[in-house]
Amino acid sequence: MKFTLSWLKDHLDTDEPLEKLAEKLTMIGLEVENIEDKAKALKPFTIAKVISAEQHPNADRLRVCMVDTGDGGAPVQVVCGAPNARPGLVSVFSPPGTYIPGKDITLGVGTIRGVESRGMLCSAAELQISNDHDGIMELPADAPIGAGYAEWAGLGDPVVEINLTPNRQDCTGVHGIARDLAAADMGKFKDPTIKPIKGEFPCPVKVTVEDATLCPGFALRLVRGVKNGPSPEWLQKRLTAIGLRPINALVDITNFMTYDRARPLHVFDAKKVAGNLVVRRARNGEALLALDGRAYNLDPSICVIADEHGVESLAGIMGGEASGCDETTTDVLIESALWNEINIAQTGRKLGINSDARYRFERGVDPAFMVPGLELATRLVMEMCGGTPSENVVVGKTFGDDRVIDFPLTEVKRLSGIEVPQVEMKRILTHLGFMMAGPGPVVKVAVPSWRSDVHGKADIVEEVVRIYGVDKVPMTPFERGEDARKPVLTPLQLRTRRARRALASRGIVEAVTWSFITKSAAKLFGGGQRELEVANPIAADLSDMRPTLLAGLIAAAQANADRGFGDVALFEVGQIFKGDRPEDQFMTASGVRRGFASSEGLGRHWTGSAQADVFDAKADALAVLAAAGAPMQALQIVAGGPAWLHPGRSGTIQIGPQNVLGHFGEMHPRALEALGADGPLVVFEVILDRIPEAKKKPTRAKPVIELSAFQPVTRDFAFIVDRTVKAGDIVRAAQGVDKKLITGVNVFDVYEGKGIDDGKKSIAVAVTLQPRDKTLTDQEIEAVAAKIVAEVTKKTGGTLRA
Repeated sequence: MKFTLSWLKDHLDTDEPLEKLAEKLTMIGLEVENIEDKAKALKPFTIAKVISAEQHPNADRLRVCMVDTGDGGAPVQVVCGAPNARPGLVSVFSPPGTYIPGKDITLGVGTIRGVESRGMLCSAAELQISNDHDGIMELPADAPIGAGYAEWAGLGDPVVEINLTPNRQDCTGVHGIARDLAAADMGKFKDPTIKPIKGEFPCPVKVTVEDATLCPGFALRLVRGVKNGPSPEWLQKRLTAIGLRPINALVDITNFMTYDRARPLHVFDAKKVAGNLVVRRARNGEALLALDGRAYNLDPSICVIADEHGVESLAGIMGGEASGCDETTTDVLIESALWNEINIAQTGRKLGINSDARYRFERGVDPAFMVPGLELATRLVMEMCGGTPSENVVVGKTFGDDRVIDFPLTEVKRLSGIEVPQVEMKRILTHLGFMMAGPGPVVKVAVPSWRSDVHGKADIVEEVVRIYGVDKVPMTPFERGEDARKPVLTPLQLRTRRARRALASRGIVEAVTWSFITKSAAKLFGGGQRELEVANPIAADLSDMRPTLLAGLIAAAQANADRGFGDVALFEVGQIFKGDRPEDQFMTASGVRRGFASSEGLGRHWTGSAQADVFDAKADALAVLAAAGAPMQALQIVAGGPAWLHPGRSGTIQIGPQNVLGHFGEMHPRALEALGADGPLVVFEVILDRIPEAKKKPTRAKPVIELSAFQPVTRDFAFIVDRTVKAGDIVRAAQGVDKKLITGVNVFDVYEGKGIDDGKKSIAVAVTLQPRDKTLTDQEIEAVAAKIVAEVTKKTGGTLRA
């Protein structure tokens, strides 16, 4: 929501500085996001006069100008390339050291083709006033030389932008913002009574509302004999300041009412409307060419305003081009209506229209202002365009439901901790438009029609506290008590947090993907059941709840590859859905590596390259399990996995066959083809819910962290074994030699080929020895190495590779 300071002062009599108003707006819940003050930004720019403009000696398109800056000193030499630079021209001058916003540079003293230039004559584009960059600005001859340009041009009206929460529909207009500031002692609220305009004749157009749930109220008036043209300069400046393009007086009035009073209106060219108007549901096959130039296909879920020829307007969202007002309009129908908020939101989303009217109607407008808004718009039309008004046509309710809340005065203290005097409560609520009656301790509070978000006692407390001062809420520490505090996070929440940190530490980037995927992708990963279909999908390719996170991650990886970023590693931690019951929903950590996004650099890579492979995916999965507290010594890794993984390059992580914790491996080429992705691509998925809880063993012994002061020793071993022998068997055999001394056994190479007999393979492991009492001698290291070789040979039948 944008407005200018002068616009605000139309509704608020205040002398408070802009900075204080902005601070107060944020404190009362209307957060100020930006303040654009052109006068402040353009303060260094002054009005100057060109005394002479001679041809540059070394450039055909440049002129050397002598400029009178009005400071009483000697003329300043400026090299200028504008075609309109000439003697006697009054323009805008910027001295060295000035920041030029249109070029994003700070001006300095320069030499251009051998001639010194000590400043610059500016175009409107360089000051970001307009897009005109054909020449330097030409000001009237009587403009005061040496005066500040921004002040002379009247650019000292700052534009304020606030961020509104969805419940504050009353502050989508400047009038409502001023009311809040007045309640916060920032000035006096101006709220003159809107006087009805007497109709000179009955309105010939009748209105029928077929469904009152879609349109609770509708008001219409005809104004004959208007003369449409450009709106007044003050109105054009206001609309331009907030980013709206002035069109003509009739349209500009409706835009002004939208931002000034949060009252969207629509104007029809009466001569383009055939017969009476009907508010109804659209029919199948109907379409509308709207004011934005786009054609929209309609259906019965959409509410429209129609005449005898068909649809003329999308109710509460956008009018039709056929009945729009232009310079030929002489008779105008002004419409002010109330619309169903849910229907407006659904229609806007379905058609992809984000208009200012939709923004306000889907939040709710003041029902009691429907007719006064029509009266105010009529007065503006008559002032700017002339004309003779008809009587009003009003259908349905012209006011909302009465809401009176029994409010105990003690609620403010109970919910906020602030002691607010009753007199101050009444002042605040009265200034906000509420009515408070009764001596207490329980009073009656009547809610104004424009505050549809206030329904209960807590809402009234919020109104009092935000105006009285949120900063006055005392800082009160929670009582800790004698008992130890219970954990705030559940075990699953802790696992989720630790899984994210573990994967991020491995150089993988977190992604957030849709919870919905296509039907074909869901079936590929074991989903696609009827109960997991989305009843009202937001897009055709988001039809099913996801049975895996991998579908979205693979799509994201492919999207990066299509844009030239093929080496990507992504992970996500989120829910997957195997059925429609709560017990069929699981919290999962999944990841994808593509191209050269391997884990090399985080550990020793056995392939000798940075191409991501199945072992990267395995390491990622094990890192997640370790961080999440899985019993690592009990994990079993079994070859193979689901059908969407490559059968020879995948594995399953489990604690026995009944508790599968996850899978890892390379995606099957057929699965990648079905997903429209290029490979190879390695993935992993770990179900965090299936990690067993750690056993709580009561013990009096305190945990001991033993850190050795001695350097660890690493020795490499390569064993030739049968192809059927698993690397894990060698790892377990080596670890069993001395569990205290041997702190790590890692596989770093698997080789088959030249030099190795058929049916055999070479597996190389790195064994880390961590001494505790003293540095190991060579003889002691050799003794441990001999034991390792003997144990591996005994358990696997392998031999040490020469």
